[in-house]
Amino acid sequence: MTRARYVRPVTAMLTCAALVLVGCGRDEEDDAPAAESEEVGSGPATGTIDVWAMGTEGELLGDFAKAFEQANPDADVNVTAVPWDSAHDKIINAITAGSTPDVSLIGTTWMGEFAESEGLEPTPEGLVDEQSFFPGAWDSTVVDDVSYGVPWYVETRVLYYRTDFAEQAGWSEPPRTWDELHQFATDLQGAGAEQGLYLQPGQTGSWQTFMPFAWQNGAALTNEEGTEYTLDSPEMAEALEYYKTYFTEGISQDALLVEGELEQGFADGKFGSFISGPWHVALVDEAGGPEFADKYDVTPLPGKDEAPGTSFIGGGNLGVFTDADNRDGAWKFVQWLSQPETQTDWYTTMGDLPAVRASWDSGELASDPRLSVFGEQLDNANSPPAVPTWEQVAAVIDADVEKAVKDAVSVEDAVADMQSQASSIGTGLE
Repeated sequence: MTRARYVRPVTAMLTCAALVLVGCGRDEEDDAPAAESEEVGSGPATGTIDVWAMGTEGELLGDFAKAFEQANPDADVNVTAVPWDSAHDKIINAITAGSTPDVSLIGTTWMGEFAESEGLEPTPEGLVDEQSFFPGAWDSTVVDDVSYGVPWYVETRVLYYRTDFAEQAGWSEPPRTWDELHQFATDLQGAGAEQGLYLQPGQTGSWQTFMPFAWQNGAALTNEEGTEYTLDSPEMAEALEYYKTYFTEGISQDALLVEGELEQGFADGKFGSFISGPWHVALVDEAGGPEFADKYDVTPLPGKDEAPGTSFIGGGNLGVFTDADNRDGAWKFVQWLSQPETQTDWYTTMGDLPAVRASWDSGELASDPRLSVFGEQLDNANSPPAVPTWEQVAAVIDADVEKAVKDAVSVEDAVADMQSQASSIGTGLE
């Protein structure tokens, strides 16, 4: 299990490409995307199903799909592995040119953009049971009250902490509230950690660490209709003020880490705790060696007033394109990948956490105490709004979080700038 399998890059949206795709549409029509999709035919899948998948998923899916081909002997799954760093633009270009594959892995934060462009087909009614998925995962497929895909795998963030430092500091149970987390991190420093809690101090992807605090405080990123950003709320400012205290009080550092520094620093005692996803279990175990497993644990994120607090949910969805040559076969392949037993087998093959709840009821996912914490957290996790311009606004939040924690601007000015820039960008759903 390596970082390469799990780290999902936050890809910056190219403004000009977005304007071409979202503003004009492939056929330059102003009509909204269709709200319904034809039913999928009965019987086995047939024909060639062209699939794009990114990273290690793309490298492993072809062999994994042989089980689908055995169950559907007249179908042929053709998987093309696409690098994550070029996937966003490759999909944009394919939608614009009308030369898409049948189905693709879609980053959760890309759903709004591609759905609004009319590039993705709405999920056929009855294809899967919405209630079988973690709610935050399903919500990431919904744009303007219509689902445009199916969750494939998920990840969320929890608190990693040194149990040996916690015990020395008198903590028999992990923190459950903001006040307790602040005291806990302070006490870990007193027990030997150089820094009590590592939090990302801005730059790409820092919104994924900061926004759980905002969500826990009742902040919303957009209005209910998704037509306006609402970043300048008192709840957002209060959460950022709390986040900033960890830096101003020396509990966390305001310098970014290089690859491998976090897990090694955690094993060496530099960091008493940090917030991250499931991929870090293997990385921490590797950095600390076999005896280190008894010196740390994971727990759901503390909430403002109780645990578990809301966390971030990410991962990957499966979308079928409106220009698919074999849309019937594509949806049947998506349906197969969504079955609990298939998701369990995919976890065994790849290590991606299943988006379907039932897959967590047996095997390693049910018996491993650390993995079960991630399952518990997934029941209380939010995704960013599925709006076309989210990637642009996420970059704004990243930059303003960094300015605030480094005292370049006040919290009030940082939140005001988030709102000003976001309002200028718009959600793309007006």
